[in-house]
Amino acid sequence: MQSTVDAIRSQLAEQRSLLERMESELAGGIAEAVNMLVAGFSSGNKLLVMGNGGSAADAQHFAAEMVGRFMLERRALPAIALTTDTSALTAIGNDYGFDTIFSRQVEALAHPGDVVVGISTSGNSTNIALALQEARRLGCRTIGLLGKGGGSIRELVDLPLVIPSATTPRIQEGHITVIHILCDLLEQALFAGTVAR
Repeated sequence: MQSTVDAIRSQLAEQRSLLERMESELAGGIAEAVNMLVAGFSSGNKLLVMGNGGSAADAQHFAAEMVGRFMLERRALPAIALTTDTSALTAIGNDYGFDTIFSRQVEALAHPGDVVVGISTSGNSTNIALALQEARRLGCRTIGLLGKGGGSIRELVDLPLVIPSATTPRIQEGHITVIHILCDLLEQALFAGTVAR
């Protein structure tokens, strides 16, 4: 039987291997996402971000880093996690169904030029897919933070960032790594010369 220490080492080795693949396969796409977000914020647009379960927590984390701060003392950036308004989520879910909880909010809140990010470890979350379709209909730019090959959402977004793993915990770890890189490079691009905290 594998010892606890060996199991820990195995998981850390798996994560190291994933980070190496991400460096090789995703660096260019992450740079493109930075440019898309910088252009959006520079034009007075906002970020809308969503996910289910652990990805909902990642969506809230991303929005919080924009509205608050990541590493630099700077002005707040407009970002909304579509996962946090329980009255809206439960009303929409009750009246229209769970699949529409995000698309209805996108319809209400998104404007042309906004950046809409959907986070889905499977790449097949119906409520994320419908929201991204609505975002594109409204003239928004769209990014998918995905896994497991990207699923059906891969074809629905302007920029799919697919973590090269089929294991949900590793995909989620990849997503938060990408989010932190985006936050850091966004601040550097928009607020160069600002003092770090």
